[in-house]
Amino acid sequence: MPWYVVHTRSRHEYKVNTRLIQKNLITFLPEIESWSKQKDRRKKILAPLFPGYVFAESTVLDNETKLAILKTAGVVCILGKKENSEPIPVPDKKIDAIRCFVNTKTEIFTIQFPREGEPARIIDGPFAGIEGTVINRNVKKELFVISIELLQRSVAIKLKGFQISKI
Repeated sequence: MPWYVVHTRSRHEYKVNTRLIQKNLITFLPEIESWSKQKDRRKKILAPLFPGYVFAESTVLDNETKLAILKTAGVVCILGKKENSEPIPVPDKKIDAIRCFVNTKTEIFTIQFPREGEPARIIDGPFAGIEGTVINRNVKKELFVISIELLQRSVAIKLKGFQISKI
């Protein structure tokens, strides 16, 4: 049976998942274990692998089923082609690969590199803790040039990807 990707409002994945199950739809919300980002303590929590998305399975995606999904509180849309807004099914092989990936229980790290013009913080090296603005980046080589306001002068520093974080 084909799976469809349902785009949800920010941080509404669990609510949408529950509401779709209540409507007798088969859903899949892949979760990974990660460390919480609280400053006072750290603990392992379950978080969605794809924030903002839930997979829904339907044998036939007719107008009635589409409307039932879209009327669910917290749902934004069903992903598909832009031209005719026809939902595109996700192949079963990809869903099986995601299930296998989630079931391996390996620790996963997500890295979001800052884009040009975005504020960033240096987290490693002699300039650790200093904040600036990314003025150039090469993600393939993991090189970032960050501009730092220092005594009303900009100083550009080349950094590796592990040395910088998005603010």
